[in-house]
Amino acid sequence: MLSRPTPVINVLIGPRQVGKTTIARQIEQTIGFPAIYASADSPVPLDSAWIETHWRRANTEGITTGAPVLLILDELQKVKGWSETVKLLWDNRPTAPEIRVLILGSSALMMQEGLTESLAGRFFLHRCTHWGFQECRDAFGWSLEQWIYFGGYPGAAGFTDDEITWKRYITDSLIETVLARDVLQMSKVAKPVLLRHLFALAATLPAQCVSYTKMLGQLHDAGNTTTLAHYLKLLESAFLASGLEIFSQGVQRKRGSSPKLVLWNNALVSALSTRSFSDSIGDTIWWGRLVENAVGAHLCNDLNSVEYTVSYWRDSDHEVDFVIAQGRDVWAIEVKSGRSGKTTGLSRFRARYPDAKVLLVGALGIPLEEFFSRDVRSWLV
Repeated sequence: MLSRPTPVINVLIGPRQVGKTTIARQIEQTIGFPAIYASADSPVPLDSAWIETHWRRANTEGITTGAPVLLILDELQKVKGWSETVKLLWDNRPTAPEIRVLILGSSALMMQEGLTESLAGRFFLHRCTHWGFQECRDAFGWSLEQWIYFGGYPGAAGFTDDEITWKRYITDSLIETVLARDVLQMSKVAKPVLLRHLFALAATLPAQCVSYTKMLGQLHDAGNTTTLAHYLKLLESAFLASGLEIFSQGVQRKRGSSPKLVLWNNALVSALSTRSFSDSIGDTIWWGRLVENAVGAHLCNDLNSVEYTVSYWRDSDHEVDFVIAQGRDVWAIEVKSGRSGKTTGLSRFRARYPDAKVLLVGALGIPLEEFFSRDVRSWLV
């Protein structure tokens, strides 16, 4: 889209360390006309003057060369009042020189708030996701088991031979950076320690339904359920973790229902676990949770848009692992990783929602390797 005149600002959002900047740099090198790159990923707060400065650089470059100029602004959500400034500059840009704009951001909440409030109708959104199984297999030669354990951070792949070093890298360079610089700096968090503890709790309970009452009992100074629900939304906005709601079609969901905790990248789970790769494979219950979380993460990453909702369903002892809804279309997904004793809720769910479609993933259903190798939308037919 950037190689030709475009009437909109292009926006690329996604987690840290999945290749957004690499993509932008490759575009910069191959676009065929001048490009200016600037990053706002700085510990020093920046304001509108930073944006205006680089916009002026692009304008000057265009006047000098007589060619279009691509302006790339990385981690723009960190700049105070960024959306209003960009709107003003975009709406008042001259016809010549032509400035084409690419914005990058690692906070979905902050980016989308700015886009919808100030830049409505002026942008086109592109999404980067955590690396999936096929990408890691092609790039690093990983097996399915390796991807399920080590997750999808390409920058961490070089440390997997030494699991202790790998865990430290994920914890210090990724988890801590995202929490400290993408969540705490971007939002008003009254209890930052609680936010960290909530994330750590979610990492110990992947793909499990945990009542807010239980969370309140395990977290010090937890406040109330409203605070916990808000912090889960903040973690989701940083592409870290979600608290999936219980599915209920046609009626309002029960407020305060137990969320199902899903980490968006299994590396976040394994890095905070004391289990090694071999220990995790040998523990069938834990491995089953990693598999189920990987399925949930695959759904959250691929269906992270307003047209789909990802949830789960439970009625007494009957449960469906994941439920996808798009308008009136509903898909129920049950994950089978080989563990025994799990009661399926598909029959009960189908009795209540007879038009729902069913997908069995894992044992006796779609092989895990096949399921993870394709975009989720290809299964929703």
